[in-house]
Amino acid sequence: MRISLLIRLSLLASIAFFIFSCGKKTEEFQSEPLSNYLPLVVGKYITYRLDSTVYTNFGHNTETHKYQVKHVIDAQITDNLGRPGYRVFRYIRDSVNAQSWTPVQPWTPNGSYFITPLSDRIELVEDNLRFIKLHLPIREGYSWNGNKYLPDHPYSNFNLSIDYFMADWDFVLGTVSNDMIGQTIVNDVLPVSYDIFEASQNMNDNHPVVDTSYAYNSFGLEKYAKNIGLVYREYILWEHQNNPSGNYPNITYNPYNIGFGIKMWMIEHN
Repeated sequence: MRISLLIRLSLLASIAFFIFSCGKKTEEFQSEPLSNYLPLVVGKYITYRLDSTVYTNFGHNTETHKYQVKHVIDAQITDNLGRPGYRVFRYIRDSVNAQSWTPVQPWTPNGSYFITPLSDRIELVEDNLRFIKLHLPIREGYSWNGNKYLPDHPYSNFNLSIDYFMADWDFVLGTVSNDMIGQTIVNDVLPVSYDIFEASQNMNDNHPVVDTSYAYNSFGLEKYAKNIGLVYREYILWEHQNNPSGNYPNITYNPYNIGFGIKMWMIEHN
């Protein structure tokens, strides 16, 4: 009798749980469209301050060159895969006054790149290198392989070794918030960082740099503002080569650096 009662109670509990479960609604995450953070309209432009770090005198000197650059969406096009996209022209003003950053030369053409908006991502092609810059859903912590289309050695002209790992980098979304861009507070800024630790964890970064040891730095961060587009970018890839010669214990070093670094932030847009 007691066993029969327990069976009936167990059956009733199972039925109640089933009914309750069927009655619950599954909440689906509704993402903002990517076009909110990278609007693509012919005629739109953004002007940036650009600091470019280069290594001269066979890598023994470090110089930072200062420019203004303007990115202008020129026209709708069809990319090499037959998909609709946009062509962006880039212009540059060389020689900026070191105190006021006032440009002292006119705009000159500085190349172009292509943006292809797709249903779940936005791709960018520059110098025959294709990146996935943004990807749905727009949610803090979401990540994707932004460099999956890169070749094994995309920056071979710099003789780097750390770029062999670039195809493994994850792009990670941060928190949308107000942010100081240059001297201006910009609303609703979406940060995208390059998570490169896993790709390079077996290499010694050697910071601070010691002349007698190999060192490297690889860093990427982009920020997109709602209804504006890209408002900040920092991209660094360099290696410190210790360049030893001789035999132990009489080893001498003639260190040098290779690679590049850029930092750019919006100063004007339409």
